[in-house]
Amino acid sequence: MSDTKKQLAEINEAITTILAGGQSYKVGNRSLTRADLSTLYQMKKELENNASEDNSGGLGRSVAVSFFDKR
Repeated sequence: MSDTKKQLAEINEAITTILAGGQSYKVGNRSLTRADLSTLYQMKKELENNASEDNSGGLGRSVAVSFFDKR
């Protein structure tokens, strides 16, 4: 499994955990706050964009094409 696919799987697992169990919880005097859901969604989007660029031969949103007219 590639690093990108592994990271996407981990992010998806974290998102699922938050959606199923909540962002944070407290037991007695201890509390746990999981990663920020909006940050996880942003990371997922960036990784998916990178993965699609990798699959398309590296061409993507970071490529600019210019045409010059001889005048």
